[in-house]
Amino acid sequence: MKDNRKDKSQPKEGIIAGRNPVLEALKSKTPPEKIFVAKGEKEGSIVRIISLARELKIPISEADRVKLDFMAGIPTHQGVVAYTSQKSYVSVEEILEYAELKGEPPFIIIADEINDPHNLGAIIRTAEASGVHGIIISKNRSVSVTPAVVKASAGAVMHMRMAKVSNIADTIVRLKKLGLWIYGTDASATQDIYSTDFKGPVGIVIGNEGSGISRLVKERCDFLLSIPMKGKISSLNASVAAGIMMYEVLRQRNLNI
Repeated sequence: MKDNRKDKSQPKEGIIAGRNPVLEALKSKTPPEKIFVAKGEKEGSIVRIISLARELKIPISEADRVKLDFMAGIPTHQGVVAYTSQKSYVSVEEILEYAELKGEPPFIIIADEINDPHNLGAIIRTAEASGVHGIIISKNRSVSVTPAVVKASAGAVMHMRMAKVSNIADTIVRLKKLGLWIYGTDASATQDIYSTDFKGPVGIVIGNEGSGISRLVKERCDFLLSIPMKGKISSLNASVAAGIMMYEVLRQRNLNI
């Protein structure tokens, strides 16, 4: 008899699933502790994964796909699963120190209650590509770095400094005292992102997928900015809006891309 119950599988902490995410993990400063590959899988990027793991002396085991499904907690593992220590979060101060080490004005993304792992993963991927120094998320009101987030980021999360804070609004106050200008998006704002100077130390707030930036966080922003739109749809996906803003910051800073 067909089982019509909803699939209750969930992505698990401490797991990286998927070929690109595992490859990026192997290239990062904190590579996985053990890797499982599907039995008989010896083609494509799996060969590179096995080679890198052997170079790093990381144990590799074969497993059938049923076991991989169970270990990953998600079915989209592409025949490879890695065990790792859970994502190491850093402090806000460490993100600022990293910007200083690079000799660049801080460029931080503040995720205000982003709940969709695919959105957070996409934001992380664009952030890593556009020179963001770190991303701040909420401990209680945001998705954490799960295997789904790692996969959606194409492994970029392994190279991105992430800070978890108890209170986003209070953290914004702290950042402002440290010299950052905080910008949020609002469709009704009269000032747009293209008439704004982002060359100094900036924090970009990305709001929740459905409700946008929360009231208190919006009040703490120095400026609310709009993204010019010509169509009939009045809003953009959170990760798309984030990408537009991040690349405007990058364009203004005249970095080589």
